[in-house]
Amino acid sequence: MPATAPRRTANRRAFLGATAATLLTSATAVASAAPARNRPAAPRPRNADQALARLTEGNRRWARIASVHPHEDHARRIELAHDQDPFAIVLSCIDSRVPPELIYDQGLGDLLVVRTAGEVLDEAVLGSIQYGVGHLHIPLVVVLGHERCGAVGAAIEQLRTGEEAPGYLARLVEGIGPSAWACRDEPGDWVDHTVSKHATRMRNTLRADAAFRPATVVAARYDLDSGLVRVLP
Repeated sequence: MPATAPRRTANRRAFLGATAATLLTSATAVASAAPARNRPAAPRPRNADQALARLTEGNRRWARIASVHPHEDHARRIELAHDQDPFAIVLSCIDSRVPPELIYDQGLGDLLVVRTAGEVLDEAVLGSIQYGVGHLHIPLVVVLGHERCGAVGAAIEQLRTGEEAPGYLARLVEGIGPSAWACRDEPGDWVDHTVSKHATRMRNTLRADAAFRPATVVAARYDLDSGLVRVLP
C-alpha cells in the first residue's frame, strides 16, 4: 500500500468526525430554538379572568410566531375520549384567516368554538353558547370580530346600494345592519367601525340575556396584520 494511504484514511476519519459534530451541534441548536410542542399546560382556568389571561398569553405567542401547540398529542386524545372541560367559548366569524384555536394557541378540548359569518346570532348559536355556559360551566364567552370582515363588507355594500341580498344572505344583512347603521356617520372606514360596533353589540345582546349570566361575556377584535387580539371596551 502506498505511504499516503494511512494519511488519507486518517484525514477521512477526521473529516467524518468533524461533519458529525457539526450536524449534532446544528440539530441541538434547532431543537433549542424551536417552540416546544405539547408542553404540559397550566391547570384549567376556573374563572373568567384566568381564562382571558390564558387566551391573551396564547395569542401573544401566536403573534410572535412562537406557538407551542398544546394538547395535540395522543395522551390528550385519550384523556378527552369520554369527557371535555373547555375553559372558554369563542363566537367568531367563519373567515378562514381567523381560526380561534390557532390565533389563541390552544389545543384539543380547550375551547368551545361557534362560528357564523359576521358573528351573527340565531337560535342555534344561542343554544350552543347556552350549552357551554350552563352544561359545561364555561366561565368566559368571547365575541371575536376581525379586521376586513367580508361579511360586514358585503352587508354594508347591500345597505349602500339598496339591493336585496339573495337567499339566506339576507339574514346576515339583517343581523349586521343595525351595527352598520349605528356607526355610519363616524369618520373613517365604515367597515372597520362596523366590525368593532357589531362585536360589542353581540356582546351586549348576550350580556342582557339571563341564560348567559353565569359567564363573563367580552368583545374582541383580531388584527390580520399583527396577529394580535384586543379586547374592546
